[in-house]
Amino acid sequence: MTDINTAAASSAYDEEIESIPVGPLGLVPLKGMKKLTERIDSYLVNWRRERESRHKDSILFAGYQKDSFIIESDCPRFGSGESKGVIKSSVRGDDLYFLVDVTNYSILYTVGGLQNHYSPDDHFQDLKRVIAAAGGRAKRMTVIMPFLYEGRQEKRDERESLDCAQMLKELVDMGITNIITFDAHDPRVQNAIPLYGFETVSPTYQYIKALLNSVKDLDIDSEHMMIISPDENGMSRAIYFANVLGLDMGMFYQRRDYSRFENGRNPIVAHEFLGADVAGKDVIIVDDMISSGDTMVEVAKELKRRKASRVFCCATFGLFTGGASVFDKAYEQGIIDRVFTTNLIYQPEELFDREWYVSVDMAKYIALLIDYLNHDYSISGLLNPTDRINRRVTAYKEKRAQALEKQA
Repeated sequence: MTDINTAAASSAYDEEIESIPVGPLGLVPLKGMKKLTERIDSYLVNWRRERESRHKDSILFAGYQKDSFIIESDCPRFGSGESKGVIKSSVRGDDLYFLVDVTNYSILYTVGGLQNHYSPDDHFQDLKRVIAAAGGRAKRMTVIMPFLYEGRQEKRDERESLDCAQMLKELVDMGITNIITFDAHDPRVQNAIPLYGFETVSPTYQYIKALLNSVKDLDIDSEHMMIISPDENGMSRAIYFANVLGLDMGMFYQRRDYSRFENGRNPIVAHEFLGADVAGKDVIIVDDMISSGDTMVEVAKELKRRKASRVFCCATFGLFTGGASVFDKAYEQGIIDRVFTTNLIYQPEELFDREWYVSVDMAKYIALLIDYLNHDYSISGLLNPTDRINRRVTAYKEKRAQALEKQA
């Protein structure tokens, strides 16, 4: 694990922040988000302890340095299953950041003596309860929701609900002014709240950093590597990935059977490939999420059938709704080499025992976003990581060239 104190002292962004904070910083993690929030909090505490500012003794910087910025909250339940939100300290005048993982099914509650797992609906209701508990006394309230609640129900194809848009309207009606999410399934859902802040962040730099740290013998050029989008919806993500690495890209499109409806979707009949020859190349499949994992493995099989060398899978959210066995089998058969997913959502402990699995840590990045926003600094530099990617890739290529020279 990276030493947080060292990371704090060497932060490239640390020198820039001199403005007055919007208000005293407060992190309000909901159930299922406390582990990641503790890491975020550690970065913020150490950065602000190390940061030298001529203003830090001013009353305008009151509460700027603390042992922790976490504000405890709870949503206790009655025997009937009803609940309420409680914030356990004053938040008057604070700049609050509510952090919620709506996919964390490991949280349990009891109704009538029976245990139930939290669903996304339960997490969203708890979020609203805790926001309501703040009572409008905070100076500003931001929600950090990495996996956008109902993000896949963002448009109406027939007589059906628009759950994601409704969720966004509910939050802004409760006083939320900014919403930060990651790799939204369709960013156009922000049109539901056009006068409020909505940022969908892509962890491209963190993927590349994790890939370069875990695989030491990559040849990053168009002759040896290629980026793959598993479907047409992820094209823009794959195009950016390919452009910053200077690689070619290919795309699969899914032929579905629209006469049937299974497990909430029309079943996929076949994956058709568009792109250059992948024979002998390492390929990186880039997607927003791994749900059951069937699509990712099927795409990997198709690439192997086309004589691809190694297959690396990158997805922001590793839901693994059917467990990890499909990837265990694919790894044993040599179909995949590594799977990279972030720690933005719940990760079952057994994932970390898999040789093929690599966790991509997002704590420092979220801490930077919060630090900038608390000072009302522009986050455009954080949202566009091209320069950082180029520096990282250049350093990797130089190190790789030196290693090859030694071998020769």
